[in-house]
Amino acid sequence: MNANSMPKQVEVRMHESHLEPIEARPQSKCAKICSKMFKNLLLTLTVLGVILGAVAGMLLRVASPIHPDIVMVIAFPGDILMRMLKMLILPLIISSLITGLAGLDAKSSGRLGTRAMVYYMTTTVIAAVLGVILVLVIHPGNPKLKENLGEGQENEDVSSLDAFFDLIRNLFPENLVQACFQQIQTVTKKVEVAVQEEINATSVEGLVANMTKEPQIIIKKSLQFKSGMNVLGLIGFFIAFGICMGKMGDKARLMIDFFNILNEIVMKIVIMVMWYSPFGIACLICGKIISIQDLEVVARQLGMYMVTVIIGLIIHGAIFLPSIYFAITRKNPFTFFLGIFQAWITALGTASSAGTLPVTFRCLEENLGIDKRVTRFVLPVGATINMDGTALYEAVAAIFIAQMNGVILDPGQIITVSLTATLASVGAASIPSAGLVTMLLILTAVGLPTQDISLLVAVDWLLDRFRTSVNVVGDSYGAGIVYHLSKAELDELDAHMAKSDDIEMMTKNQSYYDDMKNHHENNSNQ
Repeated sequence: MNANSMPKQVEVRMHESHLEPIEARPQSKCAKICSKMFKNLLLTLTVLGVILGAVAGMLLRVASPIHPDIVMVIAFPGDILMRMLKMLILPLIISSLITGLAGLDAKSSGRLGTRAMVYYMTTTVIAAVLGVILVLVIHPGNPKLKENLGEGQENEDVSSLDAFFDLIRNLFPENLVQACFQQIQTVTKKVEVAVQEEINATSVEGLVANMTKEPQIIIKKSLQFKSGMNVLGLIGFFIAFGICMGKMGDKARLMIDFFNILNEIVMKIVIMVMWYSPFGIACLICGKIISIQDLEVVARQLGMYMVTVIIGLIIHGAIFLPSIYFAITRKNPFTFFLGIFQAWITALGTASSAGTLPVTFRCLEENLGIDKRVTRFVLPVGATINMDGTALYEAVAAIFIAQMNGVILDPGQIITVSLTATLASVGAASIPSAGLVTMLLILTAVGLPTQDISLLVAVDWLLDRFRTSVNVVGDSYGAGIVYHLSKAELDELDAHMAKSDDIEMMTKNQSYYDDMKNHHENNSNQ
């Protein structure tokens, strides 16, 4: 009986063990495929949104002239997307900075900030120098272009000293609530004042002198508030707020928990907005392409200028930044880029590095596993002051304007352009087309006509998207590099905090045990 039954049992077990993997394999494969499709579905939809928006815009341009109201209706969902992204900037910056810095001590946050600033300034200088070299080698500017494009619109000259002081003023806002929607700016006005001189009006010569007397022009400066969030001032205040809160320890635990929960709520809203973003980006790009007038003519006239800027951005974003990342971390930079691809596409569609900030947070933290203390500190600061693409673009544009006007810049002026482009990119707001405003500084510094900036506006909508995407990539690589350099310190800090928590818990347990012992002894004595 036993001998006959054993083979049957073995046969059944073998049969069952053979069947289980066969039934489990199709389920595991389907689950993996579904999870991959679901994970990459948002990215696929965003890429399709960019492509479909561009194709639809080009096809609608071929059609008969479209009524402005129809163009507005097409672009309206994109406008809603930009509003939603900008709505999230303020709560995201506040919650991310405070929670990130509260988990660090002053020494660690100082080292994080130093490493981030060294990276920011290094890559920005590299981008500006690359732009200068390319525009000098390719030489896209030609005086004949000026004849075809005509004269630009007059702009007010901007003093570099005023711009620097405005940067410092905005770093220390006098009203924190006002900094949420306004920033300060020095405004220069030219006022004509009649010269008061006593001239003998009884003679013919005196009458002629009074009639031909030219008024004196006086330059008056005043501080005015302009619309736009003062991100620099908010970052400065909440960095100090987060560091001080971290030093308070358990006293500030309630506030830390509050801002942690706020950050989680905002990130959940970000996920909902991201599912709307493919449709919004498609409408945004389509509406922008339709609304550009004389696109083909301007593209032919400024084609080499556009090619120079795009080549520079590709070299910097696809060669220099990955090379720096690989040299420091010894990790594959293109795997890292795949992790932030969603943020890159969003920046390409929205042309706003601050608007892309919520998506960049999610890509770095969830896809690449970078510590939240690093991303929450490095990314908001980087979105404000790290503008590699803007520095390159401004350097190319300034020398291109000089070439159009037949002005040959000496080596000193070229160095001035590089340095001013670097500093001006720091002061550029993280909003669409902010580089056009800061370019006034560069042209004024080397004595070039500022009115020629208006000639470049026609193609700025496209170049702005490319340089913003490079800005976001630069911020992301910077966060990866800072995390790599700070990982050992962060692990040590975590171990120290865990040890402190264990000691605190042991102390509480010991005190509880002593209290119970004393209570028991008192009861025994009674």
